[in-house]
Amino acid sequence: MLPKIFKPYHIDNSNLVRIGPKQDGGYVIDKRVIDKSEVIITCGLNDDWEFEKDFINKNKNSRVEAYDHTVDTSFWLKRLKKDLISFLLLKKNTPTKILNIFKYFDYISFFKKKNKHHIKKIVSQKSNENNQITLSEAIGNNNNILLKIDIEGDELKILDEINHNFDKINLLIIEFHDLDLQRNFEKVENFIKNTELKNIHINANNYAMVTENGIPQVIEMTFINPKKFKITNEITKKTYPIEGLDFKNRKRGPEIKLEFDE
Repeated sequence: MLPKIFKPYHIDNSNLVRIGPKQDGGYVIDKRVIDKSEVIITCGLNDDWEFEKDFINKNKNSRVEAYDHTVDTSFWLKRLKKDLISFLLLKKNTPTKILNIFKYFDYISFFKKKNKHHIKKIVSQKSNENNQITLSEAIGNNNNILLKIDIEGDELKILDEINHNFDKINLLIIEFHDLDLQRNFEKVENFIKNTELKNIHINANNYAMVTENGIPQVIEMTFINPKKFKITNEITKKTYPIEGLDFKNRKRGPEIKLEFDE
């Protein structure tokens, strides 16, 4: 069971929309943000930019600035080798692997013009390393940002920077990891208490487990800037997951229903 503070503020259902796939990589946002956002700053890319593609299709004037130091030439070569071996051995997942082979060309196509992928790691402190950059440096002079963060635990190191750039952020999508560790859970709880951003959606990622206390190890949350988009101070009465908006990250895994301490 999650503390009540994790429960989102009320947003009309007509404003909530899912961007991206009906599986891992899709997120629920407030649709008012779409036309008002100039840039998506994505921290953590891996091999999934379906959210970004869907968003760009809905706002063709926006662009993507992605940061992920792990997606380099070596990443694609290893992936291609693995997929080709699966294809030649005719393994059960061969059709999927065939499609994966074309993923590189989709990557090249999406990031060849106004959308950029920077092979840099988001770090919490300034560094002289060429492949490292702080969140504030990545944001720079950009305004009206949709900030999307999925950096496998390192998100806990940059929470202060998120708050520091509050005025530039329209919407924050963030995935919190390893919440079974008390120190991590407390950091997230304190962030929710102290940030000016308002929580408008929450989902448990079912690729991870749930603790005996009912705490999901990984949760996805959406926060909006209330100075830019009007919201009520009313806590939602919705139950999560929301039918028609939330879908299991892993199709074959069990659905995680969230409960909150009242």
